[in-house]
Amino acid sequence: MYICLCKGLTESDIRQAGEAGLTEPERLITRFGWDDSDCCGRCADHIDCAATLAAESLPCFAACPARSSSLT
Repeated sequence: MYICLCKGLTESDIRQAGEAGLTEPERLITRFGWDDSDCCGRCADHIDCAATLAAESLPCFAACPARSSSLT
């Protein structure tokens, strides 16, 4: 699924950034150029959703004890 049409970024791109440790909103904005003049800025408006998606892709996220206890 496309996340940013201006930049042609997909959900997979966000997950790959998360796997590389890029989960902070500011770093994602910089990495994907969502503050560039050729981007409409809608993605940056929803950066918290992208940051959550990226964090879910961290290798340690699935094994996190806090995550498993919060799901029960």
